[in-house]
Amino acid sequence: MHKSQVNKMFAILQQNNPHPTTELNYTSTFELLIAVMLSAQATDVSVNKATVALFKVANSPDKILALGIEKLKQYIKTIGLYNTKAANIIQTCQLLITKFNSLVPATRIELESLPGVGRKTANVILNTAFGQATIAVDTHIFRVAKRLGLATGHTPLIVEQQLEAIIPAKYKQDAHHWLILHGRYVCKARKPECSTCSLCALCEYDAKM
Repeated sequence: MHKSQVNKMFAILQQNNPHPTTELNYTSTFELLIAVMLSAQATDVSVNKATVALFKVANSPDKILALGIEKLKQYIKTIGLYNTKAANIIQTCQLLITKFNSLVPATRIELESLPGVGRKTANVILNTAFGQATIAVDTHIFRVAKRLGLATGHTPLIVEQQLEAIIPAKYKQDAHHWLILHGRYVCKARKPECSTCSLCALCEYDAKM
């Protein structure tokens, strides 16, 4: 896709939603970290239903450690892979206390040193909590970027790199939020709503309606 088309595409997304953000509910960087860790292979809606109760009783590393892994599981048992996620959260809280003075670190290397935190999660934290222009490629972005013609990569990392290269700097801060929301509500996996899509005229998806 030509850069002029990319610019038009993100101008439309910006006009439709000037201030996009995550749909996960949180009130601190730590809460955001836990919510994003829980969101892997789960919906934001299911995570929000679990964390609304969890964060009332444990919303810091020391409080979650005091809660313990078994009680933590009771709060998040409706979320997929909750056993593994609970173990990772407990280990992450321990590291945050012993290594980072109970604060969520603001660098990719440090974030990815935490159990259960991969590149995508780190990118979300860096972007949403620390204002860095990172692009977190989840299943929605992976699908939407390729449908629109923004990327051709066969792995999330390659798609991320291609998006970094083609998206104008002025849009990068909000780009992954726009693409996630577009994939969630318009360019859906099974049945994209091309007839109502504001990007349809610019889209390069061969099967668009």
